[in-house]
Amino acid sequence: MASCPVDHGSATLPDDKCPVDHNTRSNWSKLLPSSWTGRSQPAPTPSGPSSSLSDHRETSSIPKVDGAKWVYPSESQFFAAMARKNHDPQAADMKYIVPIHNAVNERAWEEVMKWEAGRGGDACGGVKLVSFKGKPSELSIRARWKSLIGYSPPFDRHDWIVERCGTRIRYIIDFYTGRNPAPGSSAPSFFLDTRPALDNWEGVKMRMERFWERWVGTPGIVPSASTTAPSTGAKSSAH
Repeated sequence: MASCPVDHGSATLPDDKCPVDHNTRSNWSKLLPSSWTGRSQPAPTPSGPSSSLSDHRETSSIPKVDGAKWVYPSESQFFAAMARKNHDPQAADMKYIVPIHNAVNERAWEEVMKWEAGRGGDACGGVKLVSFKGKPSELSIRARWKSLIGYSPPFDRHDWIVERCGTRIRYIIDFYTGRNPAPGSSAPSFFLDTRPALDNWEGVKMRMERFWERWVGTPGIVPSASTTAPSTGAKSSAH
Protein backbone atom coordinates (compact mmCIF):
# COMPACT_ATOMS: atom_id res chain seq x y z
CA MET A 1 0.00 0.00 0.00
CA ALA A 2 1.30 3.46 -0.90
CA SER A 3 2.19 5.96 1.80
CA CYS A 4 0.55 9.36 2.20
CA PRO A 5 1.58 12.94 1.23
CA VAL A 6 2.72 14.75 4.44
CA ASP A 7 6.37 14.68 5.35
CA HIS A 8 7.03 12.76 8.54
CA GLY A 9 10.60 13.98 8.72
CA SER A 10 12.84 11.45 10.39
CA ALA A 11 10.25 8.73 10.84
CA THR A 12 11.81 5.30 10.91
CA LEU A 13 8.82 3.40 9.56
CA PRO A 14 8.58 3.63 5.75
CA ASP A 15 4.82 3.04 5.69
CA ASP A 16 4.23 5.83 8.21
CA LYS A 17 4.56 8.63 5.68
CA CYS A 18 1.88 11.10 4.62
CA PRO A 19 1.86 14.99 3.80
CA VAL A 20 2.34 16.68 7.43
CA ASP A 21 5.65 16.58 9.21
CA HIS A 22 6.22 15.20 12.71
CA ASN A 23 7.09 18.58 14.20
CA THR A 24 4.03 20.14 12.57
CA ARG A 25 1.68 17.61 14.08
CA SER A 26 2.13 19.13 17.52
CA ASN A 27 1.01 22.47 16.06
CA TRP A 28 -2.10 20.84 14.64
CA SER A 29 -3.01 19.35 18.01
CA LYS A 30 -2.78 22.79 19.64
CA LEU A 31 -5.45 24.07 17.24
CA LEU A 32 -8.10 21.75 18.65
CA PRO A 33 -10.67 23.52 20.84
CA SER A 34 -10.54 22.31 24.43
CA SER A 35 -14.13 21.08 24.14
CA TRP A 36 -12.97 18.51 21.56
CA THR A 37 -10.16 16.99 23.54
CA GLY A 38 -9.85 14.49 26.32
CA ARG A 39 -6.91 16.03 28.14
CA SER A 40 -7.89 14.47 31.45
CA GLN A 41 -7.12 11.02 30.07
CA PRO A 42 -3.58 9.70 30.55
CA ALA A 43 -1.58 9.30 27.36
CA PRO A 44 -0.61 5.75 26.42
CA THR A 45 3.07 5.01 26.00
CA PRO A 46 4.57 4.88 22.47
CA SER A 47 5.22 1.15 22.87
CA GLY A 48 1.66 0.39 23.93
CA PRO A 49 -0.91 2.64 22.20
CA SER A 50 -4.42 2.68 23.56
CA SER A 51 -6.68 -0.03 22.20
CA SER A 52 -9.10 2.75 21.26
CA LEU A 53 -6.74 3.98 18.52
CA SER A 54 -7.71 2.73 15.09
CA ASP A 55 -5.25 1.12 12.66
CA HIS A 56 -7.47 2.00 9.70
CA ARG A 57 -5.76 4.10 7.02
CA GLU A 58 -7.80 6.24 4.65
CA THR A 59 -6.79 6.33 0.99
CA SER A 60 -6.47 9.87 -0.33
CA SER A 61 -7.58 11.16 -3.73
CA ILE A 62 -4.00 12.26 -4.43
CA PRO A 63 -2.29 10.21 -7.17
CA LYS A 64 1.33 9.06 -7.07
CA VAL A 65 3.62 8.75 -10.07
CA ASP A 66 3.29 4.95 -10.03
CA GLY A 67 -0.49 5.18 -10.40
CA ALA A 68 -1.33 4.36 -6.77
CA LYS A 69 -2.85 6.84 -4.32
CA TRP A 70 -1.19 8.31 -1.27
CA VAL A 71 -2.54 6.82 1.97
CA TYR A 72 -3.06 8.77 5.18
CA PRO A 73 -1.75 7.51 8.54
CA SER A 74 -4.02 5.74 11.00
CA GLU A 75 -4.83 7.13 14.43
CA SER A 76 -2.26 4.80 16.00
CA GLN A 77 0.45 5.83 13.50
CA PHE A 78 -0.28 9.51 14.02
CA PHE A 79 -0.07 9.04 17.80
CA ALA A 80 3.17 7.06 17.56
CA ALA A 81 4.77 9.67 15.29
CA MET A 82 4.01 12.45 17.76
CA ALA A 83 5.17 10.35 20.71
CA ARG A 84 8.53 9.62 19.04
CA LYS A 85 9.09 13.37 18.83
CA ASN A 86 8.10 13.86 22.50
CA HIS A 87 5.08 16.02 21.62
CA ASP A 88 2.96 14.65 24.49
CA PRO A 89 0.12 13.31 22.31
CA GLN A 90 -3.25 12.46 23.82
CA ALA A 91 -5.00 9.36 22.51
CA ALA A 92 -8.41 11.01 22.78
CA ASP A 93 -7.29 13.77 20.38
CA MET A 94 -6.50 11.43 17.52
CA LYS A 95 -10.11 10.92 16.43
CA TYR A 96 -10.28 14.69 15.82
CA ILE A 97 -6.77 15.43 14.56
CA VAL A 98 -6.59 12.69 11.93
CA PRO A 99 -9.81 13.64 10.06
CA ILE A 100 -8.78 17.32 10.12
CA HIS A 101 -5.31 16.41 8.85
CA ASN A 102 -6.79 14.36 6.02
CA ALA A 103 -9.42 16.92 5.04
CA VAL A 104 -6.94 19.79 4.95
CA ASN A 105 -4.58 17.82 2.71
CA GLU A 106 -7.47 17.01 0.37
CA ARG A 107 -8.19 20.72 0.27
CA ALA A 108 -4.54 21.44 -0.52
CA TRP A 109 -4.70 19.07 -3.48
CA GLU A 110 -7.90 20.76 -4.68
CA GLU A 111 -6.09 24.09 -4.62
CA VAL A 112 -3.19 22.63 -6.60
CA MET A 113 -5.64 21.25 -9.16
CA LYS A 114 -7.22 24.69 -9.58
CA TRP A 115 -3.82 25.94 -10.71
CA GLU A 116 -3.35 22.91 -12.95
CA ALA A 117 -6.78 23.11 -14.64
CA GLY A 118 -6.54 23.43 -18.42
CA ARG A 119 -2.78 22.91 -18.56
CA GLY A 120 -2.79 19.55 -20.34
CA GLY A 121 -2.21 17.16 -17.47
CA ASP A 122 -5.08 14.91 -18.56
CA ALA A 123 -3.21 14.05 -21.75
CA CYS A 124 -0.81 11.83 -19.80
CA GLY A 125 -2.95 10.40 -17.06
CA GLY A 126 -3.37 13.46 -14.87
CA VAL A 127 -1.22 15.53 -12.53
CA LYS A 128 0.54 13.52 -9.81
CA LEU A 129 2.20 14.31 -6.50
CA VAL A 130 5.85 13.26 -6.71
CA SER A 131 7.18 14.28 -3.30
CA PHE A 132 6.58 16.61 -0.38
CA LYS A 133 8.44 18.31 2.44
CA GLY A 134 7.18 19.90 5.63
CA LYS A 135 8.82 23.23 6.52
CA PRO A 136 6.90 24.41 9.61
CA SER A 137 9.75 26.63 10.84
CA GLU A 138 10.68 28.15 7.45
CA LEU A 139 8.57 31.12 6.38
CA SER A 140 8.03 31.63 2.67
CA ILE A 141 8.75 35.10 1.28
CA ARG A 142 5.02 35.81 0.97
CA ALA A 143 4.33 34.67 4.54
CA ARG A 144 7.20 36.81 5.81
CA TRP A 145 5.83 39.82 3.96
CA LYS A 146 2.33 39.24 5.35
CA SER A 147 3.78 39.01 8.86
CA LEU A 148 5.47 42.39 8.38
CA ILE A 149 2.13 44.05 7.60
CA GLY A 150 0.38 42.56 10.61
CA TYR A 151 -0.88 39.11 9.63
CA SER A 152 -0.30 36.13 11.89
CA PRO A 153 2.32 33.75 10.49
CA PRO A 154 1.18 30.39 9.10
CA PHE A 155 1.20 27.52 11.57
CA ASP A 156 2.57 25.16 8.91
CA ARG A 157 4.13 25.10 5.48
CA HIS A 158 4.48 22.30 2.93
CA ASP A 159 6.33 22.19 -0.37
CA TRP A 160 4.78 19.71 -2.81
CA ILE A 161 6.42 18.65 -6.07
CA VAL A 162 3.87 17.72 -8.73
CA GLU A 163 4.43 16.30 -12.20
CA ARG A 164 2.45 17.23 -15.29
CA CYS A 165 3.44 15.23 -18.36
CA GLY A 166 7.12 15.26 -17.44
CA THR A 167 7.19 18.84 -16.16
CA ARG A 168 7.74 19.20 -12.42
CA ILE A 169 6.44 22.18 -10.48
CA ARG A 170 7.05 22.98 -6.83
CA TYR A 171 4.00 24.29 -4.98
CA ILE A 172 4.26 26.23 -1.73
CA ILE A 173 1.35 25.77 0.66
CA ASP A 174 1.08 28.05 3.70
CA PHE A 175 -1.47 26.94 6.30
CA TYR A 176 -3.18 29.67 8.34
CA THR A 177 -5.78 29.48 11.08
CA GLY A 178 -9.10 30.99 10.04
CA ARG A 179 -11.49 33.17 11.97
CA ASN A 180 -12.66 32.14 15.40
CA PRO A 181 -15.58 29.68 15.28
CA ALA A 182 -19.06 31.13 15.45
CA PRO A 183 -20.85 30.90 18.81
CA GLY A 184 -22.00 27.35 19.38
CA SER A 185 -19.47 25.93 16.93
CA SER A 186 -16.14 24.45 17.99
CA ALA A 187 -14.88 23.44 14.54
CA PRO A 188 -11.48 24.98 13.72
CA SER A 189 -11.12 26.79 10.40
CA PHE A 190 -8.13 27.02 8.10
CA PHE A 191 -6.94 29.10 5.15
CA LEU A 192 -4.55 27.66 2.58
CA ASP A 193 -2.36 29.95 0.48
CA THR A 194 -1.32 27.69 -2.39
CA ARG A 195 0.78 28.77 -5.38
CA PRO A 196 3.57 27.61 -7.70
CA ALA A 197 7.07 28.57 -6.59
CA LEU A 198 9.00 31.03 -8.72
CA ASP A 199 12.00 28.78 -9.23
CA ASN A 200 11.43 27.82 -12.88
CA TRP A 201 9.80 29.30 -15.95
CA GLU A 202 6.63 27.24 -15.61
CA GLY A 203 5.96 28.57 -12.11
CA VAL A 204 6.66 32.15 -13.20
CA LYS A 205 4.36 31.79 -16.21
CA MET A 206 1.53 30.35 -14.11
CA ARG A 207 1.78 33.15 -11.56
CA MET A 208 1.85 35.81 -14.30
CA GLU A 209 -1.22 34.32 -15.94
CA ARG A 210 -3.12 34.19 -12.64
CA PHE A 211 -2.21 37.82 -11.91
CA TRP A 212 -3.43 38.88 -15.35
CA GLU A 213 -6.71 36.97 -15.04
CA ARG A 214 -7.37 38.36 -11.57
CA TRP A 215 -6.72 42.00 -12.36
CA VAL A 216 -7.62 42.24 -16.05
CA GLY A 217 -10.35 39.61 -16.21
CA THR A 218 -9.24 37.79 -19.34
CA PRO A 219 -6.99 34.73 -19.69
CA GLY A 220 -3.34 35.71 -19.78
CA ILE A 221 -1.07 34.57 -22.59
CA VAL A 222 2.57 34.16 -21.66
CA PRO A 223 5.19 33.08 -24.24
CA SER A 224 6.66 29.61 -23.92
CA ALA A 225 10.09 29.28 -22.39
CA SER A 226 13.04 29.09 -24.76
CA THR A 227 15.45 26.20 -24.77
CA THR A 228 17.74 28.24 -22.52
CA ALA A 229 15.10 28.79 -19.85
CA PRO A 230 15.66 27.34 -16.37
CA SER A 231 15.09 23.61 -16.04
CA THR A 232 11.92 22.22 -14.48
CA GLY A 233 13.65 20.69 -11.46
CA ALA A 234 12.42 21.99 -8.11
CA LYS A 235 14.73 24.07 -5.94
CA SER A 236 14.66 24.72 -2.22
CA SER A 237 14.35 28.49 -2.35
CA ALA A 238 11.19 29.98 -0.81
CA HIS A 239 8.83 32.53 -2.37
